[in-house]
This record gives sequence, C-alpha cells and structure tokens, in this order.
Amino acid sequence: MRLTPLIFIAAAFPAAARDIKIGLPVDCSLNETCYIQQYRDSDPSDGVRDFACGDLAYDGHRGTDFALPSLKAMRAGVRVIASAPGTVIGVRDGVEDKAYVTGMDLGGQDCGNGVRIDHGGGWQTQYCHMRKGSVQVKRGDRVAMGAALGLVGLSGRTQFPHAHLTVWHNGIDIDPFRPESRATCDPASTQGLWRDPIPYLPAGLIEIGFAVELPRYDDVKGGLDPSPLPVAAPQLVLWAYGWGLRAGDEMRFEMQGPNGFHLSRTGPIEKRQALGLRYFGKKLGKGGLARGDYTGTVILLRGGKELGRKTIRQTAH
Repeated sequence: MRLTPLIFIAAAFPAAARDIKIGLPVDCSLNETCYIQQYRDSDPSDGVRDFACGDLAYDGHRGTDFALPSLKAMRAGVRVIASAPGTVIGVRDGVEDKAYVTGMDLGGQDCGNGVRIDHGGGWQTQYCHMRKGSVQVKRGDRVAMGAALGLVGLSGRTQFPHAHLTVWHNGIDIDPFRPESRATCDPASTQGLWRDPIPYLPAGLIEIGFAVELPRYDDVKGGLDPSPLPVAAPQLVLWAYGWGLRAGDEMRFEMQGPNGFHLSRTGPIEKRQALGLRYFGKKLGKGGLARGDYTGTVILLRGGKELGRKTIRQTAH
C-alpha cells in the first residue's frame, strides 16, 4: 500500500543519528493470535520480493502488515501499540471501517485512521488502519514502547483487519527486517531493527475447524464459532483457512474418530492466494456420527516442507 503521510509537527528530539530497536506494533501473540500477512516490497521494479527473496508482498508495499485472524477478533478489540518510545507527531481518526473495493475513493486517506511517532535520530514509525474512534493519543504526547495507540481496524485501503507498520529514517521507508542492503536471502541472517528476532514465515494456517455443512468463505473471514457435531450429522467436513498460499502448495487433511473412523487426503493449491479456504469431508448417510471424540489435523506443505500445522478436537453428541 502506498501511504499518504499523516499531518505532523516538528519533533522535539535531537537530530543526532542513533540506532533504533522496535517491538511488535500489535498487542498479540505472533503466529497464534496474529500473523504477518505481507512484508515490505524490496523490488524497485514492477516485480515483488520480500526481504527473504520470497513473494509475500505486493508491488509498492512500503511496510509490514500484522493481521488478525478474523473480523470477530477485530471486534473483540486488539490494541495497536507503540513499537518504540517517542513523541506523537501525527494522528487521524474518523475514517469508516469497511473493506476496500477497487475504485473506491479514499480521498487520499489510504492509511485510514492512524498515528505517526518520532523517535529521534531521524527515525519515525507510522501505524495504519485503526478502528474508527479508537485512537487515544494526540499530537505532542510522549509515549513509551508498548503504549496503547488505538485498536486494529479496517479503515483505509485494506481488505482484512490489520495494523500496517512503516518505519522511516530521514524520510525514507526502511524494511525493519533488513534495514541495510545485503546480498543474502537467508531470513535467519539478520535480526534487523527488531528488539526480539521474528521468524520468517512465507505462508501458514490461520484457523481450522469441523463443520457439518460446507463453510461459507465470508463466514470464515468473519470468525466462526465451533460448529456442534450432532450424531445425526449428514456429513463431516474439516476446513482450513490459510494465508500466503501459492500454486503448487499442498494441504493434507486427516480426521480420526471412534470405531476406527479415519479419513485423509492431500490436495494441491491451484493458484496463488493471499487468503484462501479449503475443505475436505465425507457424506455419512443414515448412520451419522458415532458418539465420541474426533480429531482433525491440517498440514500446509511447500516443496515437501511443512509451513504450518493445526489440530482440533471435538466431541460428537
């Protein structure tokens, strides 16, 4: 996303250059209650390349997207927090929370509701797409690392709930994973600007679940509660919601239950998808489900390498 800078005032920090170490911009457990949906695009051409030479970005993306698993998680309220101590120099609030549709006129407010912080030494951070009415700081406020700025929302140019973080140094956007140009593509070769190392994941599983009917994509995006498993169920479905999917990836589904019940299938991903839903199941006929515990496991594979695994257990009554 190409960001429109927020209105800002002069910083009250000395101009002397210094290093900066930053923390997560969202109050969540990475790869458990949130995940990185997109990295900064480091390819200056029309191509796409993230800092590990993968393709988990899109052309011109100038920051890092820390995403929530569903709209339900967004509505529950997840805090956007300051990645480092500093002074608030820009704020915006009042932009509606709604998924962006191509052609929508944002009036230059691509960042949506957001905050910009000056950390001194030419370093600044910008936080975008906060929930309308949630911004709780004002220009001139001094904030500590981890201080609440607002809530993750769906404002501006976005189609999923997330906080977009851009790191600036002397007016130039910097990739916090690889702030200096290096020849290597090894994601483990640098800690970057992060206070604590963040492992690189090119794709993963967001959520899985059992259902007795084929789930609707919009319902999964919204956040599904566990589906009851009645013994009279006409079918049993195991679904998986993933991110960073690429053509040629595979998803392996496995289900186990009482009386030797066992189903498994490995199927290919047909096309690249930033977010995608897959499922596998079986019609049960008149016998339905046997009472007892059922276990479902989904594994995401790329080139035979496991990128994500989730397991769910549920009881049929």
